[in-house]
Amino acid sequence: MVDTKRITQIALFVALIAVCSQIAIPLPMGVPINLALFAVFMCAMLLPLKQSMVAVLIYLLLGLVGVPVFAGFRAGPSSLLGKTGGYLIGYLLCTLIIGISREKTNSPIKRMAAMLFGLIGCYTFGTLWFVKLTNIGIIQSLGYCVIPFIPGDIVKIISASLLVPRLQSALKLKTA
Repeated sequence: MVDTKRITQIALFVALIAVCSQIAIPLPMGVPINLALFAVFMCAMLLPLKQSMVAVLIYLLLGLVGVPVFAGFRAGPSSLLGKTGGYLIGYLLCTLIIGISREKTNSPIKRMAAMLFGLIGCYTFGTLWFVKLTNIGIIQSLGYCVIPFIPGDIVKIISASLLVPRLQSALKLKTA
């Protein structure tokens, strides 16, 4: 039986990730600063694990088949398999880690910890991918792909942590 509410929630989060991906600042090394991770955090915190994984997977598949959902309205296999593709694929790992590590809690600290663990997973996967494709050393890659993003990603985590309980009650969402 088709659950219209679940399908709608998934579709809304796919759209949110796609829109937030376009709110971007390009950087010289090709890894843009954008709000996609904020949307991934919100998705992983507000939807049950399976639904949030499906939403992120659909977002990635849309980009893979040519729908311009990635930062800068990019799309296609070259975007997903290029030097920033590891961070895009890392959204799945981030969602999985958050979904597993989060608890039904009103504690902002526990919510932030779950998102921080997810972020570390995304950073790790994306940076290793970047190193492999560019042959740039790990330290230099961290300087290009992680360190400049830490302050903004901390703001995203804090913002998402503060918004999640308000949206859960306003939208009557159940994360389990």
